[in-house]
Formats: sequence, C-alpha cells, structure tokens
Amino acid sequence: MALEKPYLDVPGTIIFDAEQSRKGYWLNQFCMSLMKADNRERFKADERAYLAEWAMSEEQKQAVLARDLNWCMRTGGNIYFLAKIGATDGKSFQQMAGSMTGMTEDEYRNMMISGGRSITGNRFIGENGDAQAHNQPQGAAAKKVN
Repeated sequence: MALEKPYLDVPGTIIFDAEQSRKGYWLNQFCMSLMKADNRERFKADERAYLAEWAMSEEQKQAVLARDLNWCMRTGGNIYFLAKIGATDGKSFQQMAGSMTGMTEDEYRNMMISGGRSITGNRFIGENGDAQAHNQPQGAAAKKVN
C-alpha cells in the first residue's frame, strides 16, 4: 500500500523520505567515503574509476560527474551527504545551494538575507513562481526525470 505524499506537489522540493533513501543508498555511501582524505585524493585523480567501485546507477554516476546536485537529489542523494562532493571540490555550502537555484553565490546569499524566496506562486506545482521547475535553469532536466 503506497503512502500519501502530498509534499510531491511542492515545487523545487525533493523530500528525502524512505523511498529516496533506498534509491540513493549507494550514492550517499559514496559521498560519505569522501570524508577520508585518501578517498578524496583517489576520487580527484580518476573520478570515473572511483565511481566504478560503487554500486550506483549509471544515472547517479553521471549526475555526480556533472556536479548537478538537483539531479543527484532526484536519484536519491541527500543534500547533507552531497555536501561532501562540494567540500571535495572546495565549494562552500552556500556556493552549492546557489548552483542548485541557478544563482551566483552572491545572488543566493542576498536572497536568503532578504528573507528567502517569496511563497507567492511557489506553494504548489502549477503556480507560476520562481521556484517552479519551468522557471529554473535546471527545469528541463527536472521535467525529463519526473
């Protein structure tokens, strides 16, 4: 029996629930491996070879190689685990969040200081707010997967 998931109607939001956890298990384990310096070095030396050691789907590997965090999240990645990829690349969490919204780090920081995105037009899929997939640079990729 499938559970009701009313949160699927929230634009620009991927809830890390049990289903996402199962889907992203190996992707998230790979991310956690990057906490060790020798693993980070091996990954940076040959990303494809290091990813081949993990039982991730090819789509997950492509998402990592593209450094497309939204794609990683759609394939089960948890942002707190994915942050290890950003740290490996020398990126701050703020830089990573900006990339996920199509903004520069400064644009993202200024938006957050100003109170974040407006909820107007962003409460459910179908409204025409700036968080809607069709208004995001990564929107086409999100439509392709969903």
